[in-house]
Amino acid sequence: MLVQLFVDYNFSHGWYLTSSPIVTADWKASSGNRWTVPLGGGIGKIFSLGNQHMNAGLQAFDDVVHAHEAGNWTLRVELQLLFPK
Repeated sequence: MLVQLFVDYNFSHGWYLTSSPIVTADWKASSGNRWTVPLGGGIGKIFSLGNQHMNAGLQAFDDVVHAHEAGNWTLRVELQLLFPK
């Protein structure tokens, strides 16, 4: 199972705060290794590079619940090309 929530707060000049954690569950794993639940967020900016519109973001999460063998934090770096009509 995978559930991703999206929460954004927009500021002026293309800046925004964001949190989009990805909560997962492996139903075949033992009960102590089943869930991954991250908590955190980050910042991003929408900008133009020449004629190309872009979105860059950075988010960090503490995996407050995670499998015993898994890491306990997540870092997400995003760079998106935007093609508005």
